[in-house]
Amino acid sequence: MFLVNRRGEQILGQPSYRSLADLPQPPELVAIVVRAAGFEAAVDESLRAGARAIVAITAGLGEKDAAGLALQRAMADRVRAAGAVLVGPNCLGIADTGTDLDLTWDRFRPGSAGLISQSGNLGLELAQLGDDAGLGFSRFISVGNQADVDAAECLRALIDHPPTRAIAVYVEDFVDGREFASIAESAAAAGKPVVLLTIGATPASARVAQSHTGALVSESIAVDAACRASGMYRVETPQQMIDLLQLLLAPHQPAGRRVAIAGDGGGHVALAADRLIARGLLVEPFSDRLSASLAGILPPTATTRNPVDIAGAGEEDVFNFERVVRLMAQSGEADALVLTGYFGGYSEQSEDYRRLELEVAGAMTRSAHDAGRFLMVHSMYPTSRTSQQLRQDGVPVYGDIDEAALALGRRADRIADPPLGVPPLPPATHPPAPFATDYFGARQLLAEAGIPFAEARPAESEHAALAAATAIGYPVVLKALGATHKSDTGGVRLGISGEAPLKDAFREMQARLRPASFSVEKEATLASGIELLIGVKRDRRFGPISLVGLGGISAELIHDLAVALAPITVEQAVALIRSLRGAQLLVGYRGRPRLDIEAAARALSALSQLAAARPELAEVEINPLLVLERGVLTLDARLIRQSTDPETR
Repeated sequence: MFLVNRRGEQILGQPSYRSLADLPQPPELVAIVVRAAGFEAAVDESLRAGARAIVAITAGLGEKDAAGLALQRAMADRVRAAGAVLVGPNCLGIADTGTDLDLTWDRFRPGSAGLISQSGNLGLELAQLGDDAGLGFSRFISVGNQADVDAAECLRALIDHPPTRAIAVYVEDFVDGREFASIAESAAAAGKPVVLLTIGATPASARVAQSHTGALVSESIAVDAACRASGMYRVETPQQMIDLLQLLLAPHQPAGRRVAIAGDGGGHVALAADRLIARGLLVEPFSDRLSASLAGILPPTATTRNPVDIAGAGEEDVFNFERVVRLMAQSGEADALVLTGYFGGYSEQSEDYRRLELEVAGAMTRSAHDAGRFLMVHSMYPTSRTSQQLRQDGVPVYGDIDEAALALGRRADRIADPPLGVPPLPPATHPPAPFATDYFGARQLLAEAGIPFAEARPAESEHAALAAATAIGYPVVLKALGATHKSDTGGVRLGISGEAPLKDAFREMQARLRPASFSVEKEATLASGIELLIGVKRDRRFGPISLVGLGGISAELIHDLAVALAPITVEQAVALIRSLRGAQLLVGYRGRPRLDIEAAARALSALSQLAAARPELAEVEINPLLVLERGVLTLDARLIRQSTDPETR
């Protein structure tokens, strides 16, 4: 390591050189820590000296203004042309805990998690939180503005890094989101799960990212779709990231939602049951056989059905904790074991208790692991010597039961809902076939893709509306075209049964709304069906995103949505629809007939294929799609071009 400073003075007792040209040997890696005004010269000097890698901690470039962004891009091009690589600028360095390479502000505890962070300070916070939880990192890369090396490249490199067993990522700009998701999918396939923390859930966080790293932030639904496709776990806070990494790095993983709970206090086990169930886990009663076995080793006041309150048996004999865990683990009646309450605190009372509790902790861990069962502990004393030992032996320990429940619930959700896979984008239509952007143009484009519509005819006059209704057959629906939400403005009239009410509706809407034209449509029987919203929205980083939710006028209020990277197959579309909270309405809820989910899935898949092949489509939405006992009908649709054309319906 050589220090370079133009003054050539000693720094912390080490000599420094006035320039890279004065070094006694060519540097392999150069860390640039200068003001933005000196960045270009420092990069050029590094390349002339033969550097193969540059870590640019310098800030005030691409995240500041257009001129800084242009300089940043030019420097990245210059570095690549020289056969070198650049991390940053505006980063906080890199570290590899398996070697002596540490170009960061803080120390990272050695461990098995790789960490990629676009924010330097968040990387430091994760290092501190990880240290508190006994969790360390194999490598840390602060990618900053990602002028050259981006998060996706770092993610790919960690797949081939043997010490890394799980990967944590904080990123604001995914650059090529599809590529990032595809690499994350490969990481999961290699047994290295990816935990993702990002921003963009609110406009405020997106504004901060723009000023912080110059990032182009993807919409939250696009990130959710990428996680569903690739198998990434999305978290909301640094603490949640550490909590989940603890679980994912355990030697045995939970195999499902069934949880066995034990503790030494009724309050703790009852609260644990409530929080675990709230996170989607199952706390089911034990069999008579297991309950009797537990009762045989515990006092009469203990509860043994699940959750298990050992009722003071720990004070009588601390090895009762191990006996209870062993019986639950060997029973096969639970996919995960949770110990909650005081355990971990005995070691705080005396040296004898410390020795005894550590011995029990080791035996308890062996019993669970020998049975191939996942064990986690919630302790009132998460920093005690016993809790530290449990973590070293591969048992996650949490100081808050809801943190433990949330981490376990996320893992159970992934098991129940495996990744859909990252789909390749179909070749774009070249040249794209032209299509009209008005209401009937959208109908034609979607109908040609195989999406069924209710019969409709355009009408620009009262006479044309009457003729259209006669041809279609009453009852009909009259729509005033032009407004995005026609029902909100009174632009839809249902149940028109004859000429007189049709004339009245036409004249009233004509006078009030003055639309350019109308649509006269065959009225569908809404009572026998359920309305869905299906659509595709193009994200600038992840590309087209398929979405489905409960539809109609309540879609925005209920916000029951499922998303996936488009295009999707019919089978994947069925899985999306079934994942909705309101999916029971489609499968025969309270005596209602089962509706044609497969027809809805075919429409969603066809829409996703169409939008994925036509990049000029920024957004396509069908709302509502009426799902019937047999088939579906599109009752309204809109599309938005990538250009500045106004959206039409």
